[in-house]
Amino acid sequence: MANLLAVIAAPDRSTQAMLAGEALRQAASKLKHKIDVEIHTAQGVQQPLSASAIASADAVLLLGEAAAQDVRFANSHTLLSSLEAVLADAEGQLKASLNAQTASSALRIVGITSCPTGIAHTFMAAEGLSQAAQKLGHSIRVETQGSVGAQDTLTADEIRLADVVIIAADTQVDLARFVGKRLYSSGTKPAINDGENLVRRAIAEAQPHATSQAAGSTAAATAATASQSEQRSGPYKHLMTGVSFMLPFVTAGGIMIALAFALGGIYAFDDAHKGTLAWALFQIGAKSAFALMVPILAGYISYSIANRPGIAPGMVGGMLAASLGSGFLGGIAAGFIAGYGTDWLNKKIQLGRNLDGLKPVLILPVLGSLLVGLLMIYVIGTPVAALLAMLTEALKSMQGSSALLLGAILGAMMAFDMGGPVNKAAYAFATGLIASQVYTPMAAVMAAGMTPPLGIALATKLFADRFTADEREAGKAAGVLGISFISEGAIPFAARDPLRVIPSLMVGSAVTGAISMAMGVELKVPHGGVFVLPIPNAVTNLGSYLVALVVGTVLTAVMLRVLKKPLAQ
Repeated sequence: MANLLAVIAAPDRSTQAMLAGEALRQAASKLKHKIDVEIHTAQGVQQPLSASAIASADAVLLLGEAAAQDVRFANSHTLLSSLEAVLADAEGQLKASLNAQTASSALRIVGITSCPTGIAHTFMAAEGLSQAAQKLGHSIRVETQGSVGAQDTLTADEIRLADVVIIAADTQVDLARFVGKRLYSSGTKPAINDGENLVRRAIAEAQPHATSQAAGSTAAATAATASQSEQRSGPYKHLMTGVSFMLPFVTAGGIMIALAFALGGIYAFDDAHKGTLAWALFQIGAKSAFALMVPILAGYISYSIANRPGIAPGMVGGMLAASLGSGFLGGIAAGFIAGYGTDWLNKKIQLGRNLDGLKPVLILPVLGSLLVGLLMIYVIGTPVAALLAMLTEALKSMQGSSALLLGAILGAMMAFDMGGPVNKAAYAFATGLIASQVYTPMAAVMAAGMTPPLGIALATKLFADRFTADEREAGKAAGVLGISFISEGAIPFAARDPLRVIPSLMVGSAVTGAISMAMGVELKVPHGGVFVLPIPNAVTNLGSYLVALVVGTVLTAVMLRVLKKPLAQ
């Protein structure tokens, strides 16, 4: 069903204009399309079109000279017609307007891509969208919101002229710039795996982004909150938003602590070393960066749900979680309570236009913080702290078969979808435990995440007859991505032959994770691949860690050799 508009400007032929309008409505109903008709008569404008109707129109039929010059449709797909033509064949004129829309000049598309780590999926999704749009004959500009901030930032003019906005993101994206534009949201995977289908769906299904209801920051909050439901985002996306903002604090803190121990020994934090560089580095890493991890995690989970009004309640809840000893589990709980609680308060509290500006700066932060604070102190904090203590103790005491099993599970999860929900669940679990000084899962997860692209790179060299020339060339890039802990380097190979490649990758990564956990290897830095290994104390038992990585890589390559058949020459 198409959304059609018609503007009839015939002030000296009012009766015929009304008849033409009714003919168009009946024809649209027969064709199962929706139509809004605006009629300019001597008595004034009948049924004026709304801004949202104009923004969502698939085609516009203009009757009369005044209608043809209407600036509201400067960026719309229009067809000029006449009263006589519509009265003679209204159905044919509607079909002609749709055909004109189909054959019209290329659409202007803008997009944003983002993922939790802001490294691989962000740029792969941007490339997928760009290639797909160009192949379909449309122009596109994609802004990437990666780990180093926004790149190729969209200008106000580009957004104003855009026909469609595509958001391909696994984290929360601020949509305040797109109020009134036709917008379509998805995750990054559709853009990577089938960009053409995503672009087609976006053009067909995009809906006008909610218009603002009030001025200032309230407008942005209302628009983004309304869009939230349209995006069909869920708890996973909110959690990944929190994790993506937390990661830089984990990385900075972990490296500072490792350097402190390298310079001052394992007691660098003692008062006996106060004033030394090692002591200062420990204060920066452990007492500052790590202290902010849980509040940041909770604050940005809440932000993903409730937009800006959710940040303060989320961070307050996260700080309480840290002080109560409930760690990252308490931070996750606080983030969701603050987010959904603040979002509910925002919808229920209606103060009217004059007082609505108080909501985001006074009412929502105060009530949201009160809600999450009381629940954390009296209900949630203590039980979650006890649960975290049990989990921490169990993980620290793991050895033998139990450590092997956990390492194998985490390793297999890292290779199952390489940057997808299962992979990110294992990664979030490991990074969250760093705040509780449990470092063995992080070591297993990073090694297992490097294994898939490294194993593929090795297989393309040793068993070249199993791969095409393009795949052998891509194997070189996969190797570089692998040593950088970017699992997504294996995605193109898995997409071409999932039934053989994915099991091979999972076996290799499971073995790597199992060896790492069984040997008690600890890693204090959540990212960086082999480039963080030379940092003193960043990883313990380095020899065993390298053995785990090499064994998993070789096993992955051998599995690919066994499962993949030689290509026909």
